[in-house]
Amino acid sequence: MKQTMLAAAIAVSLTALTALHAQGASATHGANSDVAVYGLDLGQQRHSALKQIQPGNVKKLVPVWNLSLASNHTQSQQPLVIDGVMYLPTADATVAVDAVSGRQLWKSSLSYAPDVFGVVCCGILNRGLAVHGGKLYRGTLDAHLVAMDMKSGKELWRAKLQDYKDGYAATGAPLVANGVLISGISGGEYGTRGFLAGFDPETGKELWRRHTTAAPGEPGGDTWPGDTHKKGGGPTWLTGTYDPELDLVYWGVGNAGPWNAAYRKGDNLYIGSVIAVRPKTGEVVWHYQFSPNDPFDYDGTNELVIADLPIDGARRKVIMQANRNGFFYVLDRSSGKLLQANPFVDKITWAKGIDKQTGRPIDSDDTKTIRASLVMDKAIDVWPSALGGKNWSPMSYDPSSRLVFANTLNIGFPYKTVEPEYNKGAFYLGMEFTALSWPENGHRGYLKAIDPVSGKTRWQVPSAIPNFAGVLTTASGLLFTGAMTGEFLAYDSKTGNKLWQFQTGSGIVGMPITWERNGRQYVTVTSGIGGVYTLFSGDDRLKNIPAGGSVWTFALMEN
Repeated sequence: MKQTMLAAAIAVSLTALTALHAQGASATHGANSDVAVYGLDLGQQRHSALKQIQPGNVKKLVPVWNLSLASNHTQSQQPLVIDGVMYLPTADATVAVDAVSGRQLWKSSLSYAPDVFGVVCCGILNRGLAVHGGKLYRGTLDAHLVAMDMKSGKELWRAKLQDYKDGYAATGAPLVANGVLISGISGGEYGTRGFLAGFDPETGKELWRRHTTAAPGEPGGDTWPGDTHKKGGGPTWLTGTYDPELDLVYWGVGNAGPWNAAYRKGDNLYIGSVIAVRPKTGEVVWHYQFSPNDPFDYDGTNELVIADLPIDGARRKVIMQANRNGFFYVLDRSSGKLLQANPFVDKITWAKGIDKQTGRPIDSDDTKTIRASLVMDKAIDVWPSALGGKNWSPMSYDPSSRLVFANTLNIGFPYKTVEPEYNKGAFYLGMEFTALSWPENGHRGYLKAIDPVSGKTRWQVPSAIPNFAGVLTTASGLLFTGAMTGEFLAYDSKTGNKLWQFQTGSGIVGMPITWERNGRQYVTVTSGIGGVYTLFSGDDRLKNIPAGGSVWTFALMEN
């Protein structure tokens, strides 16, 4: 990492980095003046208590500054704002910015070997940072975990997670939980073996490593035939969630490798699951598997959101996920018991439903055929596609309305298995991924308000080009998100009515945040098209959307 100092000093006091910042942020909302953790809070609700910007005045929202990130790669990150300084990662740099003026304070650049970019799926990007004790932490495309000084961007230590040449990368934000820095890993399409790893945040010493494909002799080891677990996938590429009260970290585990399920008959623990682990040791306390044997790349990595919900007459401590398989899950976060599982998309063909007693999906006849067929003569159309009923872009939960708000997808794909063949650093799928299937009504995506208990949609906004941005809600009744065509959007969260939009110049696939400084509320989002839909959809309507990374910050027009 080479470091470029673009200001002599930063007028920021790190003495204000209290235990709140060291641990992330409280799962209960206070003033919300800062954004000190991925997800806005440890429960990843992405809901702010700030109310200055309201449905009645949001039309007065104007840009107060814009900064180029000097990158044409995908901008899928969530910024942090701490004590008046904004911190942003890109794929190849970390930037500190005066949050009020937009003046860049420092930039710390990464250098990669030329072959790194050929073994990264799906997009050259970084999603976020963690902060603890005056240090910033991030992952790198060449599968390292890096600590930096918050004042200067100077690299303090670097830990190798795995060999990038085998297909590993670190694109998600790390998480600090109970004094341990936890990192996941990407690369499930490359015949890798997934894991979580815990580190000492001061020194970078690895404290524990928990593989997510069970080996023989371990719990779940009998769910893998032979040595298939060694290249069995199970990536952990999105950031987990932490409950300090239970001292449990909840982390989603991704797809199996290869996708061809007949090659690895069995449930294949812990792919397509959520695992609840002790942050100090990595011990798996419980697990729940959303998609046993997962042939369809449905993953279990989508964000896991903490809430307390009334279910069957009792208030339950839950964790929620809108899984890519099209079902919305509500689990007891103490035990992993399934409480609810309801469809949140219109079309699901791979399963008839979820058995509430066993927690397992009820396979359709098509899925039974696919699971049994090492090589298929013809393709079967499957809904949702591998992009999912909802992809990685995170939803928001409003505790007052008890609704979740998510950008969902309405896309299928033809599925045909072929003989798997492993080649180092290449996709290891065992199926032909040639196209996607489009809905007859032309609505490839919906912004939805969903009741997590019933699974019912309260309102929805269709879109011909689906949104891949995160969702942010506020206590004033606003919802912010972004479009692939570049518009930053504000909606009334009660009705779904669009109230405001602003063209940012490139597609939005990042995560908006809101914060307050000196009594003024701001909203920030990054712009820079890219990601899985751009790479694999063949959607010609995006060909004229320019690349180019930038960060935009908005506030109400001053009188």
